Amino acid sequence: MATFLYRLGRGAFRCRGLVALLWVALLFAAGFGAASAGAPTSGSFSIPGTEAQKAFDLLDERFPGMAADGATARIVIKAPEGAKITDPGPKAEVQKIVTGLKTGPGAAEISSIADPYEAQAVSQDGSTAYISAKYTVNGMELKDDTREALKVSGEGAKAAGLNVQIGGDALMAAPETGSGEIIGIAVAAIVLVITFGSLIAAGLPLLTALIGVGIGVSSITALANVLDLGNTTATLATMIGLAVGIDYALFIVSRYRVELAEGRARDEAAGRAVGTAGSAVVFAGLTVVIALVGLAVVNIPMLTKMGFAAAGTVVIAVLVALTLVPAILAFAGRMVLPAGEKSRLFGKGKPAGAEKKANGGTRWARFVLRRPVMVLLAGVIGLGVIAIPASKLEMGLPDDGAQPVSTTQRQAYDMLSDGFGPGFNGPLMVVVDGDKALADSTVDRIKGLDGVVAVTPPTLNKAGDAAVITVIPKDRPSSTHTEELVHEIRDGSDENVLVTGATAMNIDFSQKMNDALLPYLALVVGLAFLLLMLVFRSILVPLKAALGFLLSVVAALGAVVAVFQWGWLGSVFGVEQTGPIMSMMPIFMVGVVFGLAMDYEVFLVTRMREAYVHGERPGQAVVTGFQYSARVVVAAAVIMIAVFAGFIGASEQMVKMIGFGLAVAVFFDAFVVRMAIVPAVLALLGHKAWWLPKWLDRLLPNVDVEGESLRKHLEKSSDSPKGPDKDRELVDA
Repeated sequence: MATFLYRLGRGAFRCRGLVALLWVALLFAAGFGAASAGAPTSGSFSIPGTEAQKAFDLLDERFPGMAADGATARIVIKAPEGAKITDPGPKAEVQKIVTGLKTGPGAAEISSIADPYEAQAVSQDGSTAYISAKYTVNGMELKDDTREALKVSGEGAKAAGLNVQIGGDALMAAPETGSGEIIGIAVAAIVLVITFGSLIAAGLPLLTALIGVGIGVSSITALANVLDLGNTTATLATMIGLAVGIDYALFIVSRYRVELAEGRARDEAAGRAVGTAGSAVVFAGLTVVIALVGLAVVNIPMLTKMGFAAAGTVVIAVLVALTLVPAILAFAGRMVLPAGEKSRLFGKGKPAGAEKKANGGTRWARFVLRRPVMVLLAGVIGLGVIAIPASKLEMGLPDDGAQPVSTTQRQAYDMLSDGFGPGFNGPLMVVVDGDKALADSTVDRIKGLDGVVAVTPPTLNKAGDAAVITVIPKDRPSSTHTEELVHEIRDGSDENVLVTGATAMNIDFSQKMNDALLPYLALVVGLAFLLLMLVFRSILVPLKAALGFLLSVVAALGAVVAVFQWGWLGSVFGVEQTGPIMSMMPIFMVGVVFGLAMDYEVFLVTRMREAYVHGERPGQAVVTGFQYSARVVVAAAVIMIAVFAGFIGASEQMVKMIGFGLAVAVFFDAFVVRMAIVPAVLALLGHKAWWLPKWLDRLLPNVDVEGESLRKHLEKSSDSPKGPDKDRELVDA
């Protein structure tokens, strides 16, 4: 592996023009595909194998068109204080809205619209009414003039003194990240400049990461309609691809500068950097890909597509680091070095090999080695305390009730709740696979249950072999009382009676997530454990890595619960509305954070393993690993935190929550687990940390991440890396 990557990096360095041209061509091709593709969809949502999904499938089969995923809108109108919506003046304004939508711009995309006075959509107190509109396409595919016509439909009524708000997914738009993403990239640039002391070296990881993300996200956009990718898929791929892309390039550039400092020619330094740090990049990338692709075991198509799309972006980031980075290093010449180093490395100042004082990483490692028990206890107890809120985790699916109170969707939700009851925003749909007699008996039974406000008469299909019943609960959709009602209907019903709707979908989705969590953890952690055992030739080091990850991810979930569910420091992070944590959040965080956590494990511990293999004692190997890798790992972690934190400013709650969760998880994992707990555990284990049974050592292939075979290969090679021509290339570059 190391020898192959050495040749790849050296070849990319020497064929710099061709390599750069190929990547630019890929970027333009992906960009052209994205520009030519249709607008992305909102992504269909399904939960295979659940009762709620079976009900939707039955609806699609027996009631064609009823289960179609076209956008919906509810225009909610409330009369002024002291008036009623049925009074002539307000009624005329409401009917103007209906007429305007039927005949105005965008009317061609409306499949149905209901007059509230004919559809009995007026509250009992006469204060509120709502207009239901159904569109032929989903919210992301609506034309701009259609969406604009919906937004302004109530302006006349507002001028007449009525309160008009709009709910539903017809106003759905692509999530906006605001200026946070730009700030994140700016912070990353500052960290890179501080780390490298060179604007060129700092700009190189940013440039290559942006090229990689550009190719990945453009490809996702080009395939969005074909593969039915959700509108958040590209955002999440950007988040992960940008973070790992910068980090992987950072490690290659950092190792390249170390090789130059040892007096090697530039092409040789590039080859060795890719052969050593590049090996760590490959295996770190593999752990991320395994974690993301492993989301397929959950069997939620939307989550699977998100995982595969993000994994594809990570693969591109790895390929960019191995090929495009050495090519651009060839173009950059000596400019990747800070000004002082340019003179010292070439004999015009202090010799490159002169003794230097211990850096921060070395001093920290020595501190941990002196007090390993204290550091270990402080790290474990600290994360354990932060993880406590995770025990109160409540999961759910977002609806308009989770929107900020300033939005029209949230205000429409509240107006419907006030006028028609809290349960009106989450009606249950009961689908009966049978005749009218079964449907009527089902209605009679449901009417006798506590927590039911109203039950509509069954609506039969043309064949008379299926019926739909709407049940209005007494409580809001996310309440435990409504969940209990769903269970009561299901438990006492025939197997041909199925319950669906927002609350039922939420229950089934959360259960699906809970059931999949342990198998997913077993698969991902198991595969990554084997991978790390190959890399480190040890059993205890991968075990320690996995346990440390679990500690950091549970602590991160605790922080997410505290901020987004309990509202602690919510105003600081722009959380206007607290509520249940999205059901997919825990398992998605487990997947992404595990992959990213293993990045730091591989980069940091590989250096320790390299030193140990070359004869250093366990404690000194830990110091050596921190001496060469700590600063770069810290910089990489700060960059990743900055990139993820930039998405906290997103308009969509899911993206905001994931950005916060990943930023906090990386902070805990990099600075507490990898930088404190890991060296403390290795100090306590000593030689045992690197123990591997001989029989297992013989069975496992040697991937040689530390580059021992590469070193031997180069020593035997007749092509000496320090010939006079090479040295001249180094000086004249």
